[in-house]
Amino acid sequence: MKLDRFVCTLLAVTFSGMSLASAQQSLPSLTLPSPATGSHAIKLDVVVDTRSGQPVPNLRQQDFTVLDNKAPRPITSFRILSAAQEPVRVILLLDAVNTPFSVVAYMRQTVEAYLKAHEGRLAHPTSIAVLTDQGVQLENDFSINGLALSDDLEHHQIGLRQINRNSEWSGDERLDICMRSFNQLLEFAGTLPGRKVVIWISPGWPLMSGPRIYLTQKQAEQIFSTVVSFSTRMRNDNVTLYNINPVGVSESLERADWFEAFLKGVGKVGDVQPGNLGVQVIAIQSGGLASESNSDVTGMIFKCLADLDSWYEIFFDPPPADKPNEYHHIEVRVAQPGVVVRTRDGYYANPTALDPRR
Repeated sequence: MKLDRFVCTLLAVTFSGMSLASAQQSLPSLTLPSPATGSHAIKLDVVVDTRSGQPVPNLRQQDFTVLDNKAPRPITSFRILSAAQEPVRVILLLDAVNTPFSVVAYMRQTVEAYLKAHEGRLAHPTSIAVLTDQGVQLENDFSINGLALSDDLEHHQIGLRQINRNSEWSGDERLDICMRSFNQLLEFAGTLPGRKVVIWISPGWPLMSGPRIYLTQKQAEQIFSTVVSFSTRMRNDNVTLYNINPVGVSESLERADWFEAFLKGVGKVGDVQPGNLGVQVIAIQSGGLASESNSDVTGMIFKCLADLDSWYEIFFDPPPADKPNEYHHIEVRVAQPGVVVRTRDGYYANPTALDPRR
């Protein structure tokens, strides 16, 4: 499979993202007091639920253990937060590029049903984005008026598109659009205060991985750099990604579960595959959810946003890095049986971009 166009996009995406470091210093700061942590502290937003999906409230700092590469790390700051205490922004993205033509109308209807629920009163400031073959159409204004957002969505042209999962366009064309659009979303999210949630409603981006996919050294380096860039920017800018598959129970099991082969964090260039940049993979690694085999898109949006009702904010100081782009796996344990803990699954210490001229 041809990957040249894809790699060119990764070059632009990676170095656009790495150049944001200086710009982020001028972003507006939150009104909340800053925890007493070191300048390189790792921040985690931790969701704790029962196995039936109910939140577990009122846990204490001593109930939590943070493991960094299996080694315990002291917790330097601990708070129980909700959207009433920290600014929250929600971006709902409807993906018409990777969604079959027959499902696009249903996807739109279910999002409108969410926006109109509870008489159109949304719990969080929300913006609508639409992905077409022209890229992402992103509304910069956020609103809690779901009826107004639904009316705006009705005027979006999401009809038949030239590039679609069912079209003859190759996977690298669609993945090119997805990478550029996700990069654009991250740049926008980096200008906003507080916590940001992106719900990408899509069967997924082309994974472009398999037994007959072979990467050159340069291609592998650029995929690795993009993985590092996305992971670092999402952590620094407090972005959590969620993915909802609107195809639902009609999706083939093979296609629905394929992304699970790429969930493990990538520690070095030699281990990367294009599938490491799948939307479901990035979502789960960011502490979000990837919903498969569930046709209730409206209900899944509510389920994703339930994470914002209450969560635990934990800071810890990481150990010194021995090399650039050193991957650290994170595990958070809770001293209570029968609970499910979700947070970011890792971070890259001393993140740096690889030289594209190599």
